Amino acid sequence: MGTAERHVALENDTVTPQAAAQAVRVSERGPGAGEGVAVKEKKKPAAGDEERMHDRALWIEEPARRRRLPDPVRTAAVRAVLIIAVTMIQAMVAVLCTLAGSWLAFPMVLSSVASTIAATWGVLDVWVTRQVWSQRNGVVSAPSSTARALRRERRRARREARVAERTQARIRRRGGAGQLSHP
Repeated sequence: MGTAERHVALENDTVTPQAAAQAVRVSERGPGAGEGVAVKEKKKPAAGDEERMHDRALWIEEPARRRRLPDPVRTAAVRAVLIIAVTMIQAMVAVLCTLAGSWLAFPMVLSSVASTIAATWGVLDVWVTRQVWSQRNGVVSAPSSTARALRRERRRARREARVAERTQARIRRRGGAGQLSHP
């Protein structure tokens, strides 16, 4: 570690001042005199240095900029990327075979065309999967959203269940006379 690197490390707070001083002492002894070999001096770090070493985390987690893709959408996206990668490789092989005048050029061009169709299907699959997931899981809040209609039906069913439960409770309280009282 050179002098400039030691200064940068000190400025970036990646090396304790004691370790930097020790490295300077080792390098001041001259070339070949223990350069890069750790000196066996055991010093107790100062209280502030020890606290700073324990408080600093190995990494700092940053919040994600965007939410993670749902599993079905991510699966479709990975599949599409793999198909596109294979298509690009096939196209490059077809070009190189054509330039070389190889007999493999024609079959590679045909397979590249087929792979291009498959890659287009893969991209459309990602788009359709994303739209379907959004509709089923209530992300889209348009009036025609399937998710909104499903939530409305669930609310209606819960409301009817509560009303039926209250009615049964009233019947039980009256002793099963069969007459309902209106509040």
